[in-house]
Amino acid sequence: MGAEQGSHITPRLRKDAMKRTICLFLLFAATAVLAQEKNPVTSVVKEILPRQQKNLVAAVEEMPAAKFGYKPTEQQMTFGQLVLHIIGSNNHLCSTIGDVPEVKAPVPLKESDGKAKLVAALKASFEFCSSALGKVDDSKLGDEVELFGGRKGSRAFALILLTNDWADHYSSAAMYLRLNGMLPPTAQPKK
Repeated sequence: MGAEQGSHITPRLRKDAMKRTICLFLLFAATAVLAQEKNPVTSVVKEILPRQQKNLVAAVEEMPAAKFGYKPTEQQMTFGQLVLHIIGSNNHLCSTIGDVPEVKAPVPLKESDGKAKLVAALKASFEFCSSALGKVDDSKLGDEVELFGGRKGSRAFALILLTNDWADHYSSAAMYLRLNGMLPPTAQPKK
């Protein structure tokens, strides 16, 4: 009975049906790939941001308020200055990358503003980055932007610089924590 049911389909019809099925599969696969790869560079930076934000904010929250004046050597910045530097870098680079006005506090932040205020400003700088990065796509990667100190570079360079800054800043914060007998967030045992 099974052979009789399939007997009305000729080999040519089977071949045509298989070709259509393969073509549809390839069309759907290509559409899925193109949809995912529309903005591979900016999409990756947007994917990196939440993890870096989580780790940097957690590292700053881990440091006791009394240690914000700590610096490993006379030549290095204090932990509070490091936090101010991260906030400034986030605001400047994300403003540049997203081509949006930089967030400026009505009164400039100072190390002496205290941990709570600096943590809030750090969180706000990451929220600003998230918003600013939402305004850029890969079609703008070749645009020339001003980086630091009048130096110019491509928007792609600024994106790479931003992710490198996050990694560098986290490693600095981790070192400050370790020098004070604390484990940085990524070294802490899983809960």
